Amino acid sequence: MSSAISAPAPQRFPLAAMMVLAAIAFTAITTELLPSGLLPQISTGLNVSEPVAGYLAAAYAAVIVVTVVPAARLLGRVPRRPLLVALVLTFALSNALVGLAPDFTSAMVARLVGGLAHGLLWTTMAPYVSRVVPAAKVGKALAIVFSGNSLGLAIGAPIGTALGTFLGWRASFLALAGFSVLLGVLAFWLLPSSRRAAGETRPSLRAAIAQPGVKPVAIAWPLLVLAHFALFTYIAPYIRDAGLPDYAISLSLTVLGVSGLLGIWIAGLTVDSHPRRSLLITTAAIAVSMLLLPFVGGSLAFALVLMTVWGAGLGAIGIYNQSAILRAGRENKDAANGLTVLTIQLGITIGALYGSAALVVAGPLLVPAAAAIPVIAALVIAYAGKTVAYPPGPRESVWKSPRPVKEHEGTSK
Repeated sequence: MSSAISAPAPQRFPLAAMMVLAAIAFTAITTELLPSGLLPQISTGLNVSEPVAGYLAAAYAAVIVVTVVPAARLLGRVPRRPLLVALVLTFALSNALVGLAPDFTSAMVARLVGGLAHGLLWTTMAPYVSRVVPAAKVGKALAIVFSGNSLGLAIGAPIGTALGTFLGWRASFLALAGFSVLLGVLAFWLLPSSRRAAGETRPSLRAAIAQPGVKPVAIAWPLLVLAHFALFTYIAPYIRDAGLPDYAISLSLTVLGVSGLLGIWIAGLTVDSHPRRSLLITTAAIAVSMLLLPFVGGSLAFALVLMTVWGAGLGAIGIYNQSAILRAGRENKDAANGLTVLTIQLGITIGALYGSAALVVAGPLLVPAAAAIPVIAALVIAYAGKTVAYPPGPRESVWKSPRPVKEHEGTSK
């Protein structure tokens, strides 16, 4: 990692703080996804149709797209530690208000508050991590923090849905609010203060975009997210069309979440030393797995192997790209990170639409092949960005250096 990523560079690795941040990431992802698993109960409880209840999820993502950049700029000079504490308490407020909402309008307003906090969280967290851990261990720290994302997908949303099924949907949101309050207290005590580097300017989106490595990462990363959601959104029609049993739908979601943790672990071991090579191999593996999914021929074992590659690749690719955008953004890494939050949310939205178009035009079985197309495009961008966007790591260029000649080797008999 370059010195542009972390300044000042502390010597002690704050493991407890990284675990708290992972728990906050878990809370954010669970908050975002929870309405999707409880739509029937929410629609009944708020006396609206299920499609209308679904707006609680759609509006959450929409407010992120609209507010993330201006809010990050407005709060650019607020110290990161108190901002993170305030954001996790905002999640608590949002979830509590949803759980207590007397009508749909109140619930919608509460979700908009949560969406605002969600966007700010992801523009704040990675740059904060880069400032409070040693520069050589930023990748390891990001891997720990991002494990909260996969846990939210694999565990948080299903547990919240199960709790809502047994105790009512309001209980799920209120329990998540209570957990967020606890995290706010832990964040206050365990998160270290961070200082801006000397001469570091206020976050500027224009200056960030002007950095030569930012645009490729801000395009390639959302393309991978777009591909994932194009296939993930329509995984059920694909599984049925591929001749797989119905129980494979829930099993595949579990496999994707658990394998995502595996990918994050692998990325944590490689992102600081071999970021470029690892990213290229991972992106290519995702593309191959998606291209092969139409040919599983009813074999559940083969399909699950391919899904494991897909899920692990997606988990790892977030770490590699997060590290890349922090490096490429240099002194404007906060704004560059905010830009990727925006483009990734657009990728999620467009991905669902792209998957829907592929479903209609090509049929469920070929949705994975259609999803592979943007992955291949991301691979081309990453391969071309070897100078500024995705440069080699410290151990990737060693083999290119000439082997030192010892004194006794330079003489001939």
